[in-house]
Amino acid sequence: MSMTVFFDEAHRQHSPKGELHGGELVEPFERPSRIDFILDRLELKGFCDIRRPDRFDPAPVFQLHDSGYLNFLETAWDDWVREGFSGDLIPTTIPARRMPANHCPENIDGKAGWYAMAVETSITQGTWEAAKASCASAQSALRHVSSGEAECAFALCRPPGHHAMRDMFGGYCFVNNAAVAAQMFLDSGAARVAILDIDFHHGNGTQDIFYDRSDVLFISLHGHPKHAFPYYSGYAGEVGTGDGSGYNLNLPMGPGTQYDEWCGALETATGRIREFGADALVVSLGVDAYKDDPISFFRLESKDFIDCGRRISGLRLPTVIVMEGGYAINEIGVNVVGFLEGFLDN
Repeated sequence: MSMTVFFDEAHRQHSPKGELHGGELVEPFERPSRIDFILDRLELKGFCDIRRPDRFDPAPVFQLHDSGYLNFLETAWDDWVREGFSGDLIPTTIPARRMPANHCPENIDGKAGWYAMAVETSITQGTWEAAKASCASAQSALRHVSSGEAECAFALCRPPGHHAMRDMFGGYCFVNNAAVAAQMFLDSGAARVAILDIDFHHGNGTQDIFYDRSDVLFISLHGHPKHAFPYYSGYAGEVGTGDGSGYNLNLPMGPGTQYDEWCGALETATGRIREFGADALVVSLGVDAYKDDPISFFRLESKDFIDCGRRISGLRLPTVIVMEGGYAINEIGVNVVGFLEGFLDN
């Protein structure tokens, strides 16, 4: 088995000047150089089939995301500049508890807050183009697999996507690439699709999109929301609603979690995927469970990502792997490519 990688240099158009963290404006944790370290490691380890994706297809994105929200992403920067602002667009106000919040404001600052689920994520001049290119990588990886051309593919997406909700951005995410890939699997004939999110942070956006659906099983292994971003979702009791009841599985774990415990949660996840009878799999690959990640608190070693890849490959499903988080810059390439090698080694 080989692995084709889909990637677009347009990701560099999203390059925020800073990020609010610890009361300061710091260098963003989610920055373009993350991808350079991954590309260097891919080349070193012989992953030579790296392709630019086909053109972005908006149709499946509009199936999952609110049209007003997508229009906001497309026009936000121009609206911001028209107001006379020159810095990155960072919302200063978001709807808080007990505010009626029944109407989206016309002012761009208010509108940005309306569509934000967190304020560490800024919008820049090239954010929308980068988000489309990122999603296009996931779409091309999906087509590569769903056509039968390959059993698996890797979408090296940036910006990431799993925090993007139906109508909200945040957590560095704008378009939910993994959700789009899952929907496209369904549209191409799959009856049931599983999304396995192994990023350290809960995939609140993916949960939001599929929470009332039974054709997509969403499973997330993540830092417990009592202690970790996004704080307000990711509890074990969130199991889906309506037709989706029982098709959402959260496996939160506490500070200091090591691989033995984490791997036990992974075994629970893969067992549930087998029970579900999935026809295809989307993996939200974040490597921020790594022990030295600056904004996470799990204790996985680099070798653990290799074993994780092997275990997930054991599901023997058509698989699209979508890049999400991972902020230990010097090790991100080792950890991502280690997962891919483990996946291919099974």
